[in-house]
Amino acid sequence: MGNIERGKHIAFYIGSLHKGGAERVFVNLAEYFQQEGYRVTMVTQYRKEDEYELPDGVARVISDITQEELNNSRIINFCKRVTKLHRIWKTEQPDMVLSCIGKNNFMTVVTTLFTKTRPVVSVVGEAKEEYPNRLMKILADLLFPFASGVVLQTERSRYFFNKKIQKKAVVLPNSLNPDFIKPRYEGEREKRIVSVGRMDANKNHEMMIRAFAALADKYPGYTLTIYGDGELHSYLEELAHDLGVGDRVFLPGVIQDVADKLEKASLFLLTSYSEGVSNALIEALATGLGVISTDVPSGGTVELMEDGVNGLIIPVGDQKALEQSMDRLLGDPDYLEQLGREAAKMKERLAPERVNRLWQEYFETVMR
Repeated sequence: MGNIERGKHIAFYIGSLHKGGAERVFVNLAEYFQQEGYRVTMVTQYRKEDEYELPDGVARVISDITQEELNNSRIINFCKRVTKLHRIWKTEQPDMVLSCIGKNNFMTVVTTLFTKTRPVVSVVGEAKEEYPNRLMKILADLLFPFASGVVLQTERSRYFFNKKIQKKAVVLPNSLNPDFIKPRYEGEREKRIVSVGRMDANKNHEMMIRAFAALADKYPGYTLTIYGDGELHSYLEELAHDLGVGDRVFLPGVIQDVADKLEKASLFLLTSYSEGVSNALIEALATGLGVISTDVPSGGTVELMEDGVNGLIIPVGDQKALEQSMDRLLGDPDYLEQLGREAAKMKERLAPERVNRLWQEYFETVMR
């Protein structure tokens, strides 16, 4: 890449590094650019417990105002936050900053005005949820044209914005977690159906458990395991018990070795009402599992999957379609295996070295 200039300064701006999908993407990108010889600064509004660790050499700056600086007026506090973030860009002088998620993008565009820092905003979830009301939508349409770049995760999300932003926006994928880059397991599969995700209403694990219970007698050897935690954990445990499958539904909470736990499973389910591009779905496909996923409105599922080729896609909230798809795959192990082999090609498509290079080329274009 002879046209890439090393030694430039890239900043990332996000709420915190608390363990989550967007945060992991930012940390992975920061590590890549630091290894490529760029100066990298991670600016976060807060510091929280249970955060991702930054690699050596990546600086950390906290942008929120301190307790001593707090005022009784919310308006004054907001102005102080804007001023402090603006001062950070003036002091650190990054060539470019990438921000993500809702109001962070607004702050980045506003606070980089009259500085040498070029702002790039990114929409990592479903655009309609990041900008859910009329005011947020107006602000996005007003401010995003002043950004040096707009990064989206799906083509479908492009049409949420006005035509000026549509023309400016690029779609860049997230790279695969390196833990999932290993040969596909080709041995006999365990009769385990799995899912990974926070236990909240949006993930709709209730539909998953109800569909499993409806098929439990037909497939007595199978279990369902949902990795993750959240406010609905106890409710889901009780639901499984009430449906008579409490001894076959497992909710072990958050685990560290997700890749190992998925490797020999038979089937992966994603039943969310909405997602951006689901990292859990990317990882399940790369592992080579048979996958059933809802067609989330953002287009995140169809960016990754072709129905009937590397998995099955069902309408959001359609329990009957989920039952029918599960029955189809559990009843036809050869077809399930065929889908899994095709899904495993995700490893090459979203390999970190390939995806990170796309981000690097885009960043260099912005900085030039």
